[in-house]
Amino acid sequence: MYQPLADRIRPTELDDVVGQRHILGENGILRRIIESGHIPNMIFYGPSGIGKTTLAQIIAGKTSRRLYKLNATTASVNDIKSIVSELDTLLAPNGILLYLDEIQYFNKKQQQSLLEFIESGKITLIASTTENPYFYVYNAILSRSTVFEFKPITPQETEKAVRRAFTLCARELKKPIVLEEGVVSHISFACGGDVRKSINAVELLCTAAGQSGEELHVTLEDARLVTQKSSARYDRDGDAHYDILSAFHKSLRGSDVNASLHYLARLLTGGDIASAARRMLCVASEDVGLAYPQAASIVKACCDSALQLGLPEARLPLAQACVLLATAPKSNSVSSAIDAAMADIQAGRTGDVPAHLKDAHYDGAQKMGRGLTYQYPHDFPGNWVPQQYLPAEMKNADYYHEGMNKAEQQAKQYWQKIKEQTHA
Repeated sequence: MYQPLADRIRPTELDDVVGQRHILGENGILRRIIESGHIPNMIFYGPSGIGKTTLAQIIAGKTSRRLYKLNATTASVNDIKSIVSELDTLLAPNGILLYLDEIQYFNKKQQQSLLEFIESGKITLIASTTENPYFYVYNAILSRSTVFEFKPITPQETEKAVRRAFTLCARELKKPIVLEEGVVSHISFACGGDVRKSINAVELLCTAAGQSGEELHVTLEDARLVTQKSSARYDRDGDAHYDILSAFHKSLRGSDVNASLHYLARLLTGGDIASAARRMLCVASEDVGLAYPQAASIVKACCDSALQLGLPEARLPLAQACVLLATAPKSNSVSSAIDAAMADIQAGRTGDVPAHLKDAHYDGAQKMGRGLTYQYPHDFPGNWVPQQYLPAEMKNADYYHEGMNKAEQQAKQYWQKIKEQTHA
Protein backbone atom coordinates (compact mmCIF):
# COMPACT_ATOMS: atom_id res chain seq x y z
CA MET A 1 0.00 0.00 0.00
CA TYR A 2 1.35 3.39 -1.02
CA GLN A 3 2.50 5.61 1.84
CA PRO A 4 3.38 9.26 1.09
CA LEU A 5 6.99 10.29 1.66
CA ALA A 6 5.79 12.86 4.23
CA ASP A 7 4.50 9.97 6.36
CA ARG A 8 7.53 7.73 5.79
CA ILE A 9 9.89 10.47 6.90
CA ARG A 10 7.79 11.65 9.85
CA PRO A 11 10.03 12.18 12.94
CA THR A 12 9.61 9.94 15.96
CA GLU A 13 11.74 11.99 18.37
CA LEU A 14 11.36 15.59 19.54
CA ASP A 15 14.87 16.52 18.41
CA ASP A 16 13.96 15.62 14.83
CA VAL A 17 10.90 17.89 14.66
CA VAL A 18 11.53 20.84 12.36
CA GLY A 19 10.85 24.26 13.85
CA GLN A 20 8.78 25.17 16.93
CA ARG A 21 11.90 25.91 18.98
CA HIS A 22 9.87 28.38 21.08
CA ILE A 23 7.99 25.46 22.68
CA LEU A 24 10.14 22.42 21.78
CA GLY A 25 13.63 23.86 22.26
CA GLU A 26 16.02 22.66 24.93
CA ASN A 27 14.05 24.32 27.72
CA GLY A 28 10.73 24.75 25.88
CA ILE A 29 7.60 24.45 27.99
CA LEU A 30 5.95 21.84 25.77
CA ARG A 31 9.12 19.71 25.67
CA ARG A 32 9.25 19.73 29.47
CA ILE A 33 5.57 18.74 29.67
CA ILE A 34 6.05 15.85 27.25
CA GLU A 35 9.20 14.61 28.99
CA SER A 36 7.41 14.66 32.34
CA GLY A 37 4.98 12.02 31.08
CA HIS A 38 1.97 13.91 32.48
CA ILE A 39 0.14 14.94 29.34
CA PRO A 40 -2.68 17.50 29.78
CA ASN A 41 -5.50 18.27 27.34
CA MET A 42 -3.96 20.43 24.64
CA ILE A 43 -4.94 22.37 21.53
CA PHE A 44 -2.33 22.84 18.83
CA TYR A 45 -3.05 25.96 16.79
CA GLY A 46 -1.23 26.93 13.61
CA PRO A 47 -1.12 26.63 9.81
CA SER A 48 -1.08 23.27 8.09
CA GLY A 49 2.07 21.26 7.45
CA ILE A 50 4.14 22.52 10.41
CA GLY A 51 4.24 19.47 12.69
CA LYS A 52 1.03 19.39 14.75
CA THR A 53 0.12 15.81 13.77
CA THR A 54 3.74 14.67 14.01
CA LEU A 55 4.03 15.97 17.56
CA ALA A 56 0.77 14.29 18.59
CA GLN A 57 2.12 10.95 17.37
CA ILE A 58 5.40 11.46 19.23
CA ILE A 59 3.43 12.20 22.41
CA ALA A 60 1.36 9.04 21.90
CA GLY A 61 4.57 7.03 21.62
CA LYS A 62 5.75 8.37 24.98
CA THR A 63 2.59 7.48 26.90
CA SER A 64 1.02 4.18 27.85
CA ARG A 65 -2.35 5.34 26.61
CA ARG A 66 -4.02 3.94 23.52
CA LEU A 67 -4.01 6.42 20.63
CA TYR A 68 -7.09 7.15 18.55
CA LYS A 69 -7.13 9.60 15.67
CA LEU A 70 -10.21 11.36 14.34
CA ASN A 71 -10.60 14.04 11.73
CA ALA A 72 -13.46 16.40 12.60
CA THR A 73 -14.30 16.91 8.92
CA THR A 74 -15.57 13.32 8.69
CA ALA A 75 -16.04 12.11 12.31
CA SER A 76 -19.39 12.06 14.12
CA VAL A 77 -20.73 11.68 17.67
CA ASN A 78 -21.02 7.94 16.97
CA ASP A 79 -17.26 7.77 16.42
CA ILE A 80 -16.73 9.37 19.81
CA LYS A 81 -19.19 6.96 21.44
CA SER A 82 -17.31 4.04 19.88
CA ILE A 83 -14.06 5.27 21.41
CA VAL A 84 -15.71 5.90 24.79
CA SER A 85 -17.05 2.32 24.81
CA GLU A 86 -13.46 1.04 25.10
CA LEU A 87 -12.76 2.95 28.30
CA ASP A 88 -12.01 0.76 31.31
CA THR A 89 -11.62 -2.30 29.09
CA LEU A 90 -8.55 -4.40 28.25
CA LEU A 91 -8.25 -2.42 25.02
CA ALA A 92 -7.56 0.81 26.93
CA PRO A 93 -6.68 -0.04 30.54
CA ASN A 94 -4.80 3.23 31.09
CA GLY A 95 -7.24 5.46 29.32
CA ILE A 96 -7.25 6.94 25.84
CA LEU A 97 -5.24 9.61 24.04
CA LEU A 98 -7.52 11.13 21.41
CA TYR A 99 -5.97 13.16 18.62
CA LEU A 100 -8.74 15.22 17.01
CA ASP A 101 -7.60 16.96 13.85
CA GLU A 102 -9.40 20.11 12.60
CA ILE A 103 -11.51 20.44 15.75
CA GLN A 104 -13.05 23.64 14.38
CA TYR A 105 -15.31 21.46 12.20
CA PHE A 106 -16.95 19.87 15.26
CA ASN A 107 -20.13 21.66 16.25
CA LYS A 108 -20.96 22.59 19.85
CA LYS A 109 -22.86 19.35 20.52
CA GLN A 110 -20.01 17.21 19.20
CA GLN A 111 -17.45 19.07 21.30
CA GLN A 112 -19.68 18.84 24.37
CA SER A 113 -19.84 15.06 24.02
CA LEU A 114 -16.15 14.96 25.01
CA LEU A 115 -16.46 17.06 28.15
CA GLU A 116 -17.40 14.41 30.70
CA PHE A 117 -14.48 12.19 29.73
CA ILE A 118 -11.71 14.76 29.41
CA GLU A 119 -12.77 16.24 32.74
CA SER A 120 -12.51 12.85 34.45
CA GLY A 121 -9.12 12.23 32.83
CA LYS A 122 -10.20 9.04 31.07
CA ILE A 123 -9.63 10.73 27.71
CA THR A 124 -6.69 13.02 27.12
CA LEU A 125 -7.53 15.30 24.22
CA ILE A 126 -4.97 16.67 21.81
CA ALA A 127 -6.82 18.75 19.24
CA SER A 128 -5.36 20.63 16.31
CA THR A 129 -6.79 23.51 14.35
CA THR A 130 -5.69 25.93 11.66
CA GLU A 131 -8.22 28.49 12.92
CA ASN A 132 -8.03 30.65 16.02
CA PRO A 133 -9.31 28.34 18.80
CA TYR A 134 -10.69 31.29 20.77
CA PHE A 135 -13.16 31.80 17.92
CA TYR A 136 -13.94 28.20 16.97
CA VAL A 137 -13.52 25.98 20.02
CA TYR A 138 -16.26 25.67 22.64
CA ASN A 139 -15.36 27.59 25.84
CA ALA A 140 -15.78 24.56 28.09
CA ILE A 141 -13.17 22.69 26.01
CA LEU A 142 -10.86 25.70 26.03
CA SER A 143 -11.07 26.06 29.81
CA ARG A 144 -9.93 22.45 30.23
CA SER A 145 -7.11 22.66 27.70
CA THR A 146 -3.81 24.42 27.17
CA VAL A 147 -3.41 26.18 23.82
CA PHE A 148 -0.01 26.03 22.09
CA GLU A 149 0.52 28.18 19.02
CA PHE A 150 2.69 26.64 16.30
CA LYS A 151 4.63 29.12 14.20
CA PRO A 152 5.23 28.88 10.42
CA ILE A 153 8.51 27.13 9.64
CA THR A 154 11.29 29.36 8.32
CA PRO A 155 12.90 28.50 4.96
CA GLN A 156 16.18 27.78 6.78
CA GLU A 157 14.45 25.24 9.02
CA THR A 158 12.56 23.75 6.07
CA GLU A 159 15.85 23.08 4.27
CA LYS A 160 16.72 20.42 6.87
CA ALA A 161 13.53 18.51 6.09
CA VAL A 162 14.03 18.89 2.32
CA ARG A 163 17.59 17.53 2.45
CA ARG A 164 16.48 14.64 4.65
CA ALA A 165 13.69 13.85 2.18
CA PHE A 166 16.11 13.75 -0.78
CA THR A 167 18.44 11.49 1.23
CA LEU A 168 15.60 9.06 2.00
CA CYS A 169 14.46 9.02 -1.63
CA ALA A 170 18.00 8.24 -2.81
CA ARG A 171 18.22 5.40 -0.29
CA GLU A 172 14.85 3.94 -1.31
CA LEU A 173 15.53 4.28 -5.04
CA LYS A 174 19.07 2.96 -4.52
CA LYS A 175 20.44 5.63 -6.82
CA PRO A 176 22.37 8.83 -6.15
CA ILE A 177 20.32 12.00 -6.70
CA VAL A 178 22.17 15.01 -8.10
CA LEU A 179 20.53 18.35 -7.32
CA GLU A 180 21.06 21.42 -9.45
CA GLU A 181 22.26 24.37 -7.42
CA GLY A 182 19.36 26.25 -5.86
CA VAL A 183 16.87 23.36 -5.80
CA VAL A 184 16.80 22.92 -2.03
CA SER A 185 16.59 26.62 -1.23
CA HIS A 186 13.88 27.19 -3.86
CA ILE A 187 11.66 24.42 -2.47
CA SER A 188 12.20 25.69 1.08
CA PHE A 189 11.18 29.24 0.19
CA ALA A 190 8.44 28.44 -2.32
CA CYS A 191 6.47 26.12 -0.04
CA GLY A 192 5.80 28.94 2.41
CA GLY A 193 6.69 27.21 5.66
CA ASP A 194 4.61 24.10 4.92
CA VAL A 195 6.99 21.18 5.53
CA ARG A 196 4.52 18.60 4.26
CA LYS A 197 4.15 20.49 1.00
CA SER A 198 7.92 20.75 0.57
CA ILE A 199 8.38 17.00 1.15
CA ASN A 200 5.59 16.24 -1.33
CA ALA A 201 7.47 18.40 -3.84
CA VAL A 202 10.64 16.38 -3.21
CA GLU A 203 8.76 13.13 -3.81
CA LEU A 204 7.35 14.41 -7.11
CA LEU A 205 10.75 15.63 -8.26
CA CYS A 206 12.43 12.32 -7.46
CA THR A 207 9.69 10.40 -9.26
CA ALA A 208 10.08 12.56 -12.37
CA ALA A 209 13.87 13.00 -12.20
CA GLY A 210 15.83 12.48 -15.37
CA GLN A 211 18.39 9.69 -15.34
CA SER A 212 21.95 9.92 -16.55
CA GLY A 213 23.81 6.66 -16.13
CA GLU A 214 23.26 5.55 -12.55
CA GLU A 215 22.37 9.06 -11.34
CA LEU A 216 19.03 10.86 -11.06
CA HIS A 217 19.13 14.59 -11.82
CA VAL A 218 16.72 17.15 -10.33
CA THR A 219 16.71 20.53 -12.10
CA LEU A 220 15.83 23.95 -10.74
CA GLU A 221 13.32 24.42 -13.56
CA ASP A 222 11.44 21.29 -12.48
CA ALA A 223 11.47 22.51 -8.88
CA ARG A 224 9.94 25.80 -10.00
CA LEU A 225 7.20 24.01 -11.90
CA VAL A 226 6.34 21.70 -9.01
CA THR A 227 6.15 24.50 -6.42
CA GLN A 228 4.55 27.26 -8.48
CA LYS A 229 2.10 29.39 -6.42
CA SER A 230 2.45 27.06 -3.46
CA SER A 231 4.00 29.72 -1.23
CA ALA A 232 0.73 31.63 -0.92
CA ARG A 233 -0.53 30.58 2.50
CA TYR A 234 -3.90 32.32 2.19
CA ASP A 235 -7.51 31.41 2.84
CA ARG A 236 -10.21 34.05 2.45
CA ASP A 237 -12.26 32.48 5.22
CA GLY A 238 -9.36 31.56 7.47
CA ASP A 239 -7.64 33.17 10.40
CA ALA A 240 -4.61 34.16 8.29
CA HIS A 241 -6.90 36.25 6.08
CA TYR A 242 -7.75 38.59 8.95
CA ASP A 243 -4.15 38.70 10.14
CA ILE A 244 -3.00 39.83 6.70
CA LEU A 245 -5.77 42.43 6.45
CA SER A 246 -4.91 43.73 9.92
CA ALA A 247 -1.22 43.98 9.04
CA PHE A 248 -2.10 45.70 5.74
CA HIS A 249 -4.26 48.33 7.45
CA LYS A 250 -1.73 48.98 10.22
CA SER A 251 1.13 49.28 7.72
CA LEU A 252 -0.83 51.88 5.74
CA ARG A 253 -1.68 53.73 8.95
CA GLY A 254 1.98 53.54 10.01
CA SER A 255 3.13 55.02 6.66
CA ASP A 256 5.37 52.03 5.86
CA VAL A 257 5.02 51.88 2.09
CA ASN A 258 7.10 48.72 1.63
CA ALA A 259 5.19 46.72 4.24
CA SER A 260 1.91 48.00 2.77
CA LEU A 261 2.89 46.77 -0.70
CA HIS A 262 4.02 43.44 0.75
CA TYR A 263 0.65 42.71 2.36
CA LEU A 264 -1.23 44.02 -0.69
CA ALA A 265 0.78 41.58 -2.81
CA ARG A 266 -0.19 38.71 -0.50
CA LEU A 267 -3.86 39.63 -0.84
CA LEU A 268 -3.61 39.90 -4.61
CA THR A 269 -1.71 36.62 -4.88
CA GLY A 270 -4.76 35.08 -3.21
CA GLY A 271 -6.97 36.82 -5.80
CA ASP A 272 -8.64 38.97 -3.14
CA ILE A 273 -9.23 42.34 -4.80
CA ALA A 274 -12.39 43.09 -2.81
CA SER A 275 -10.81 42.86 0.66
CA ALA A 276 -7.82 44.99 -0.35
CA ALA A 277 -10.10 47.63 -1.89
CA ARG A 278 -12.43 47.71 1.11
CA ARG A 279 -9.57 48.12 3.56
CA MET A 280 -7.99 50.99 1.58
CA LEU A 281 -11.33 52.79 1.25
CA CYS A 282 -11.55 52.63 5.04
CA VAL A 283 -7.99 53.91 5.56
CA ALA A 284 -8.68 56.88 3.27
CA SER A 285 -11.22 58.25 5.78
CA GLU A 286 -10.11 56.66 9.06
CA ASP A 287 -6.38 57.33 8.96
CA VAL A 288 -5.74 59.92 6.23
CA GLY A 289 -9.00 61.78 6.55
CA LEU A 290 -8.88 65.56 6.35
CA ALA A 291 -5.08 65.66 6.24
CA TYR A 292 -5.52 64.89 2.53
CA PRO A 293 -9.26 64.90 1.75
CA GLN A 294 -8.72 64.09 -1.93
CA ALA A 295 -7.39 60.65 -0.95
CA ALA A 296 -10.93 59.29 -0.54
CA SER A 297 -11.97 60.10 -4.12
CA ILE A 298 -8.63 58.98 -5.62
CA VAL A 299 -8.70 55.65 -3.77
CA LYS A 300 -12.35 55.13 -4.78
CA ALA A 301 -11.42 55.68 -8.44
CA CYS A 302 -8.47 53.26 -8.16
CA CYS A 303 -10.61 50.58 -6.51
CA ASP A 304 -13.36 50.95 -9.11
CA SER A 305 -10.74 50.60 -11.86
CA ALA A 306 -9.31 47.49 -10.22
CA LEU A 307 -12.71 45.80 -9.95
CA GLN A 308 -13.41 46.61 -13.59
CA LEU A 309 -10.00 45.45 -14.81
CA GLY A 310 -9.61 42.28 -12.76
CA LEU A 311 -6.26 40.63 -12.17
CA PRO A 312 -3.48 40.84 -13.18
CA GLU A 313 -4.02 44.46 -14.32
CA ALA A 314 -5.91 45.33 -11.13
CA ARG A 315 -2.62 45.26 -9.25
CA LEU A 316 -1.67 48.62 -10.82
CA PRO A 317 -4.48 50.91 -9.60
CA LEU A 318 -4.50 49.11 -6.25
CA ALA A 319 -0.76 49.65 -5.88
CA GLN A 320 -1.28 53.30 -6.79
CA ALA A 321 -3.88 53.66 -4.04
CA CYS A 322 -1.66 51.76 -1.61
CA VAL A 323 1.39 53.97 -2.17
CA LEU A 324 -0.77 57.11 -2.01
CA LEU A 325 -2.27 56.13 1.35
CA ALA A 326 1.02 54.99 2.85
CA THR A 327 2.82 58.21 1.91
CA ALA A 328 -0.06 60.63 2.61
CA PRO A 329 -0.15 62.79 5.76
CA LYS A 330 -2.26 61.19 8.46
CA SER A 331 -5.12 62.40 10.66
CA ASN A 332 -7.65 60.42 12.67
CA SER A 333 -9.68 63.51 13.60
CA VAL A 334 -12.64 62.29 11.53
CA SER A 335 -12.87 58.85 13.13
CA SER A 336 -12.25 60.26 16.61
CA ALA A 337 -14.99 62.87 16.15
CA ILE A 338 -17.69 60.49 14.91
CA ASP A 339 -16.78 57.88 17.54
CA ALA A 340 -17.14 60.48 20.29
CA ALA A 341 -20.49 61.65 18.90
CA MET A 342 -21.81 58.09 18.62
CA ALA A 343 -20.66 57.33 22.16
CA ASP A 344 -22.92 60.16 23.41
CA ILE A 345 -25.87 58.85 21.42
CA GLN A 346 -25.38 55.29 22.63
CA ALA A 347 -25.18 56.56 26.20
CA GLY A 348 -28.54 58.32 25.77
CA ARG A 349 -27.11 61.84 25.71
CA THR A 350 -29.24 63.47 23.00
CA GLY A 351 -31.77 66.21 23.84
CA ASP A 352 -34.45 67.91 21.75
CA VAL A 353 -33.59 69.58 18.44
CA PRO A 354 -33.64 73.41 18.95
CA ALA A 355 -36.93 74.93 17.81
CA HIS A 356 -35.32 77.27 15.29
CA LEU A 357 -33.75 74.26 13.49
CA LYS A 358 -36.91 72.17 13.29
CA ASP A 359 -38.74 71.64 10.01
CA ALA A 360 -40.97 74.63 9.29
CA HIS A 361 -42.25 73.64 5.83
CA TYR A 362 -45.83 72.82 6.77
CA ASP A 363 -48.96 74.61 7.87
CA GLY A 364 -49.07 75.32 11.56
CA ALA A 365 -45.28 75.24 12.03
CA GLN A 366 -45.19 78.92 13.00
CA LYS A 367 -47.94 78.43 15.56
CA MET A 368 -45.73 75.76 17.15
CA GLY A 369 -42.75 78.09 17.17
CA ARG A 370 -40.81 76.09 14.60
CA GLY A 371 -38.07 77.87 12.64
CA LEU A 372 -39.05 81.37 13.73
CA THR A 373 -35.62 82.57 14.79
CA TYR A 374 -33.49 80.61 12.35
CA GLN A 375 -30.79 82.74 10.71
CA TYR A 376 -29.71 81.81 7.17
CA PRO A 377 -25.87 81.82 7.17
CA HIS A 378 -25.59 82.92 3.54
CA ASP A 379 -27.25 86.21 4.44
CA PHE A 380 -24.24 87.14 6.56
CA PRO A 381 -20.61 88.06 5.78
CA GLY A 382 -18.40 85.03 5.41
CA ASN A 383 -21.54 82.84 5.19
CA TRP A 384 -21.54 82.38 8.92
CA VAL A 385 -23.59 83.64 11.85
CA PRO A 386 -23.38 82.46 15.49
CA GLN A 387 -26.41 80.48 16.57
CA GLN A 388 -27.01 77.33 18.59
CA TYR A 389 -27.25 74.11 16.58
CA LEU A 390 -26.83 71.44 19.27
CA PRO A 391 -29.67 70.50 21.63
CA ALA A 392 -29.65 72.63 24.79
CA GLU A 393 -28.58 69.65 26.87
CA MET A 394 -25.59 69.08 24.58
CA LYS A 395 -24.62 72.66 23.73
CA ASN A 396 -21.12 72.25 25.13
CA ALA A 397 -20.32 68.98 23.34
CA ASP A 398 -16.89 69.09 21.70
CA TYR A 399 -16.19 66.21 19.27
CA TYR A 400 -13.93 67.45 16.50
CA HIS A 401 -10.33 68.50 17.11
CA GLU A 402 -8.23 69.50 14.12
CA GLY A 403 -5.23 67.36 13.33
CA MET A 404 -1.78 68.92 13.24
CA ASN A 405 -1.56 68.87 9.45
CA LYS A 406 -1.55 71.61 6.84
CA ALA A 407 -5.07 71.06 5.47
CA GLU A 408 -6.88 71.02 8.81
CA GLN A 409 -4.81 73.83 10.30
CA GLN A 410 -5.60 76.01 7.27
CA ALA A 411 -9.31 75.30 7.71
CA LYS A 412 -9.01 76.11 11.42
CA GLN A 413 -7.30 79.43 10.68
CA TYR A 414 -9.94 80.28 8.06
CA TRP A 415 -12.82 79.86 10.49
CA GLN A 416 -11.00 81.64 13.29
CA LYS A 417 -10.62 84.63 10.99
CA ILE A 418 -14.29 84.57 9.93
CA LYS A 419 -15.49 84.36 13.53
CA GLU A 420 -13.13 87.10 14.71
CA GLN A 421 -14.42 89.40 11.97
CA THR A 422 -18.01 88.66 12.95
CA HIS A 423 -17.39 89.49 16.60
CA ALA A 424 -15.33 92.61 15.80
